[in-house]
Amino acid sequence: MGIVKNVEHRFEINPLACGQAVICMLSGLEFDEVFKLVKTEKETTLKDMFFALNSLGIDIQKNRQEVTSKNDLPDIALLSLETPKCWHWSLYYFGKFYDPEYGILDDFPPSNRRYFWEIKSSI
Repeated sequence: MGIVKNVEHRFEINPLACGQAVICMLSGLEFDEVFKLVKTEKETTLKDMFFALNSLGIDIQKNRQEVTSKNDLPDIALLSLETPKCWHWSLYYFGKFYDPEYGILDDFPPSNRRYFWEIKSSI
């Protein structure tokens, strides 16, 4: 399957489905399909995210990197952000942040610590 050519933003459909929303944006799948794939409608772990992305043929690098500046991000990245409420999954895609809670942003959503995993693409 791989990554869709044009990412469409998706808001999380419940306050705990940010990981599933990121997978929906990258793959073009609907939430019900992603819920079945990760076997939860609640929080997803890094293991869940790796499993889902690999199952969909999306190549994600396994090394986590800390990031402070948008300029240090690759073209596509899975983001793990420490927000004021909790840890949160988000997507960086060619210069924009596609965040399941905040929408499409030009810079990071509110967060203290930020990590990323590069997603390789032939787009």
